[in-house]
Formats: sequence, C-alpha cells, structure tokens
Amino acid sequence: MTTSYYTASSLDGYIADPDNSLDWLMAVVDADPATDDVGVFLRGIGALCLGSTTYEWMVANNPPETWHDNYGDLPTWVFTHRELPRLPGANLRFVAGEVGPVHEQMTEAAAGRDIWVMGGGDLAGQFADAGLLDEVIVGVAPVTLGGGAPLLPRRILADRMRLVEVECLGQFAKLVYRLS
Repeated sequence: MTTSYYTASSLDGYIADPDNSLDWLMAVVDADPATDDVGVFLRGIGALCLGSTTYEWMVANNPPETWHDNYGDLPTWVFTHRELPRLPGANLRFVAGEVGPVHEQMTEAAAGRDIWVMGGGDLAGQFADAGLLDEVIVGVAPVTLGGGAPLLPRRILADRMRLVEVECLGQFAKLVYRLS
C-alpha cells in the first residue's frame, strides 16, 4: 500500500491561483485531453483525503453528480475545522486534527489498496511531516501563476526524495518522487 500526493502544479510551483481557483488547470486539461493518467491512478485507490479548500472548490465548480462519476463510493476524508456542505451520495467523513489517526482509518478502509492525498499542499505536508507520505506525483502544466497555493509548503530536502519516473503526458510533465 502506498500513500501518494498526486496533484497538478503550475510551472512556477502553485497548485491553485491566488483566489484558490483551479480554472487554470481545467483550461489545460480541456485543451489537451491526451491522457487518462488520473483515471488509471484512481483504479488503484482505496481511500482518499483532501483539505477543505480543495473540497469547497470542487463542490462550487462541479455538478453534484460529478463526484460520484469520478470517485464512485471511495471512502473520502475531508480535513476541516468548519461545517461544510455534504455532497449527496458521496462517502464522506469530515475530520480535524492530526493526520496519523486518520491515516490509520484510511488504511483500514483502503483494504490493501493505495491512499490518495488529493490536496492541498499543506495537508500533503502534514502527511510528509508525520512520515506517512510515500510518494509525490506532480503533473507540471505549461502555466505560470505568479502566486497562489504552493505545491508543498515544506522543506523536504533531496536526501528524503528520489526521482523514480519522468513522463510526458500531453502538455504535462509527470514527475514521481519516492520519499524516505
């Protein structure tokens, strides 16, 4: 079982623009639907988690049925300190606090399959800080944002990360790093 942070980033290292929007990403994906890499990745996922900002953007920018179309009944943990709207039919758990106990719940629910830390960067950083993040997968898009939410707002040096894969996926450069 692997715990992965798989996300897209602008060339200058941001996963969302200064307004926490992913519109820049959707423009690249819509212009170049050359790959279903996320779909292939999702087939191995048994549980996922995301932060409240990512969840709120998804709820605000997608019809409710989009969640089920994309993630089915995958057990999903949303890290938040606020009350958030629940998507009908989604298998959601709203949680706060340390990532360690939640990772244990996710591992049990995943039943031997992988765990996806969908975002944001700070949440992925908390998993890395706790020694619970096995890999970082980044699809680097041909966009610069000049600011916004950083890819991974932590100091993780090269002695903890090893590049294991580089792939060209349409307009994206996919980079896979293993963490130790």
